[in-house]
Amino acid sequence: MVNCPACREQNPDGQKFCGECGAPLGRPANQAKFSSAQSYTPRHLAEKILTSRSALEGERKQVTVLFADMKGSLELLAERDPEDARKVLDPVLERMMDAVHRYEGTVSRLMGDGLMALFGALEHNPWQTADAVKAALAMRAALASYNRDIEQRGLAKLEFGVGIHTGDVVAGVMGSDRFMEFTVIGDPVNIAARIEALTRVHQVDILVTEEVMKTLDPRFVTRAMPPVAVKGKTDPIATFAIDSYDEKRKA
Repeated sequence: MVNCPACREQNPDGQKFCGECGAPLGRPANQAKFSSAQSYTPRHLAEKILTSRSALEGERKQVTVLFADMKGSLELLAERDPEDARKVLDPVLERMMDAVHRYEGTVSRLMGDGLMALFGALEHNPWQTADAVKAALAMRAALASYNRDIEQRGLAKLEFGVGIHTGDVVAGVMGSDRFMEFTVIGDPVNIAARIEALTRVHQVDILVTEEVMKTLDPRFVTRAMPPVAVKGKTDPIATFAIDSYDEKRKA
């Protein structure tokens, strides 16, 4: 078990984000709490965060939360020179961030092998759940392409897991203009982190909750997964695997 550096909650070994507060695991609390948004956020989104700061502090809104995590990265880091391992993992993380930004998402928290992204947090977006799922599908496609490249170099292919949930949170900016984090607080963060962890249980790479599923149109090809009991929830949580997006289907 791993203790969260931010809230001290115990989490299973290998989990990258805390299932209680959503903070990254495996680094000091002050590093988990603060990060430089401008270091991994496109300029136009960073400027939007800065210019919207006064309006966003403490604002309650519906946001879609996405957690993405590389599977097996700890084994890769343990078996290889750290610099060599980073040369393998960093391009994957860059592709994940590109997918988030392509669909107007914001990377809120970042680790070397995972990230937390927000959709609909900066401004109202009626398609935020669909955008989050499309971003996850873009991550899948990018990783498949990258795996073909590294397998030609004799390296084992990489896998990832994504959990997506939507709900009401409190959104705001922490820090200063030069050192800041745009983040959200609320139960949807905890649920999204736990849903990501369930991708290992169901042996799928993209899982969404029923709240997300209800908003998706039929062009998203999905499968219902068996409900799973989650800590802190009275009833088991229903999840759905995302297989593909078929534009030929009727919306």
